[in-house]
Amino acid sequence: MDQTIPDYMAGASKAYRDIYEQYVDEASFLWMLRSIVVNQPHYTKQDLLELENRIEAQIEGLMTSMSEGWEACEAALKLEEAGEVFTATIVAFRSHDMENIKKAVEVGLTNDSTYKGLISALGWLPDKLVGAWIERFLSGKDMNHKYLGVAACSLKRQDPGEQLLKILNRPDCQEHHKLYARSLRLIGELRRQDLLPALNVAMNHDDPEIKFWALWSSILLGNKSLVKHLKPFVLTSGPFSSRAINIAFRVLPVEEARKWISEMATKDGLNRAVIKATGILGDPHAVNWLIGQMAKPEYARLAAESFSMITGIELEQHQLSMDIPDNAPLIPNNNVDDDDVSLDEDENLPWPDVSKVVAIWRRQGQNFIIGQRYFLGRPLNSELLRNKLEMGFQRQRHAAAMELALTDPEYTLVNTKGKASARF
Repeated sequence: MDQTIPDYMAGASKAYRDIYEQYVDEASFLWMLRSIVVNQPHYTKQDLLELENRIEAQIEGLMTSMSEGWEACEAALKLEEAGEVFTATIVAFRSHDMENIKKAVEVGLTNDSTYKGLISALGWLPDKLVGAWIERFLSGKDMNHKYLGVAACSLKRQDPGEQLLKILNRPDCQEHHKLYARSLRLIGELRRQDLLPALNVAMNHDDPEIKFWALWSSILLGNKSLVKHLKPFVLTSGPFSSRAINIAFRVLPVEEARKWISEMATKDGLNRAVIKATGILGDPHAVNWLIGQMAKPEYARLAAESFSMITGIELEQHQLSMDIPDNAPLIPNNNVDDDDVSLDEDENLPWPDVSKVVAIWRRQGQNFIIGQRYFLGRPLNSELLRNKLEMGFQRQRHAAAMELALTDPEYTLVNTKGKASARF
């Protein structure tokens, strides 16, 4: 008997395969886009939700046929890219297929890029699908699996209970520096006051990553006097400098913070960090200096953002923006054919019209008290922060979440990069 598939059937099979491959490509691309825009100044929580709904639509398409959908996902896993790992992991867990899940996790642990997709998927999926697996990762012998479990809890702001204490106390877990550091970070994110002794031990560690996260979490637990130990991280350009600045200048007394900023200004290569620190501190004393920085093309948009973070004066809302100037610097990598291209953090910020900014500050500056901290034009208060956490742009949401965690004992540090529909 002739087993040859008729041409019209072969064509239909290929057409279906192409459709499922397209679902994978679209879901993976949209996830990558989302991973970028969570830090962009023009995206809101509602914008994230709409993007997530587009991702879900592609996933639903893949789920219409588990065999065809997984076949497309498995083929894409060979690329070892973060977006494809995210998509395959979502489909694998929703299929409840043990082998598919193992395959997605195995590829997800291949490198730092694939790991981001894997952990994002675990944070995306509901507890009923991944809860048991997270527990399995946490209690397993493989240190990479433990790390995966801790990171998943971090994204979901899920308390692993006694498992976290066990990891912190085990010498072999402490020797796995990435696992140890992420566990210390989780203490602060969850505000686990009972684990403060573990932070006190880790603060004296030789590894800068472990030391930083121990300090960071201790400050979130209320030990704000420890902020002085973050100064070396603030005064050097390193992997933790941005995070150190983000928490330190929300905790330091204004006068002390000014001294730190002055010292930063004497260091080569820290001018952008100084501008960010000024916006975080929120002291209107620095507004005239920020306006001066707006005259420099390489700092103009960032300085304007810090100006707005202090004053609440949005450039576009008050018609204070202008077209891209002729002397605008290129973004660090503008080669669209380069797979490693990354968006410049200023790219979606408006260009300030300095003369108009000067004029509006002359009119409104008298309403601000020098030495008082402001957030988007108002003195810090929980109601304002809660409103911006829900309704603000992404960078405003990040700031509001950190301020709330530092000032309101009712709040843990909300994951503003997490799924927009999640409830924390």
